[in-house]
Amino acid sequence: MIAQLRSLTHRWTHLVPVLAVVLLAFTWGRDLPGAVVALVSLVLAGAVLAAVHHAEVVAHRVGEPFGSLVLAVAVTIIEVALIVTLMVDGGGKSSTLARDTVFAAVMIACNGIVGLCLIVASLRHGTAVFNPEGTGAALATVATLATLSLVLPTFTTSAPGPEFSGVQLTFAAVSSLILYGLFVATQTVRHRDYFLPVTRQGEAITMEDHAQAPSARTTWISLGLLGLALIGVVGLAKGVSPTIESGVEAAGLHQAVVGVIIALLVLLPETIAALRAARRDRVQTSLNLALGSAMASIGLTVPAVALASIWLSGPLVLGLYPSHMLLLALTVVVSSLTVVPGRATLLQGGVHVVIFAAYLELAINP
Repeated sequence: MIAQLRSLTHRWTHLVPVLAVVLLAFTWGRDLPGAVVALVSLVLAGAVLAAVHHAEVVAHRVGEPFGSLVLAVAVTIIEVALIVTLMVDGGGKSSTLARDTVFAAVMIACNGIVGLCLIVASLRHGTAVFNPEGTGAALATVATLATLSLVLPTFTTSAPGPEFSGVQLTFAAVSSLILYGLFVATQTVRHRDYFLPVTRQGEAITMEDHAQAPSARTTWISLGLLGLALIGVVGLAKGVSPTIESGVEAAGLHQAVVGVIIALLVLLPETIAALRAARRDRVQTSLNLALGSAMASIGLTVPAVALASIWLSGPLVLGLYPSHMLLLALTVVVSSLTVVPGRATLLQGGVHVVIFAAYLELAINP
């Protein structure tokens, strides 16, 4: 029975990415009726789950912290592609889309994913244990990137409104790339042990402690199918985005809700993978995924949007509202207090989830 279930999982995770690309070829650039939108949404969800499976196969082969980096970069590619594509099609009304999506990704990752993982690990294992040195470095990088890219534009005076001037935007983009590159070098080369899962005694868990890694052939197949799944997710999400935007407008919701929906979609693979790691008492892996995706969301998206702004018409608004800056400051303070001890309880997880709920409330009712 178990063998049959594994065979079924193997089949659908191989078929869905191909189906997503085929469906994308037939629906690209067309107005989709309701029934087709429902079908596309179903395949889109399947492609996201398949992407999670294949990313985990690759991650198991390369080990931590490289595995977390694979998924973080993969979902950020989806986010960048969606933002730039929608900004090209959206005109002036999409001037805040990059800001809304990036900030949503930060709040989802630092509060939603982190909070849920701490709750899952605490309920299952008593306390959540992780390495404060690696997690603290990741949190400091996220806080710096968010401040430079999303807070400073509100206070600069070289351009009208919460926008950067051309020189300031270039500085923010280059700084984001440098900080992200430095973090990746720290995580994967110089201080790799800071980002490995730890035992209850604080000892790093290496690859030898895991089950046998997949073969090179299986890994390459999964890497190719991961690429197909990501292409399918980006293309199909673009196809249903007009329906999402019209639905948000018809419901009388703030335009920022579109950014929240995009961020929730692209971070779904990270969320599933992080929760699975938390259930296995690999909370450090969960935090690598959460903070790594928040960091990649800013560090890669802002430079990409800055480059795209050369040919995009209309302003590029990056500065946050005062209420959002307050939530960001609260997130940084609470996250710092969570990280310092190197272990967390159900209470810390609940605090992060409540902050995330407050963000969602303000997104719907600003």
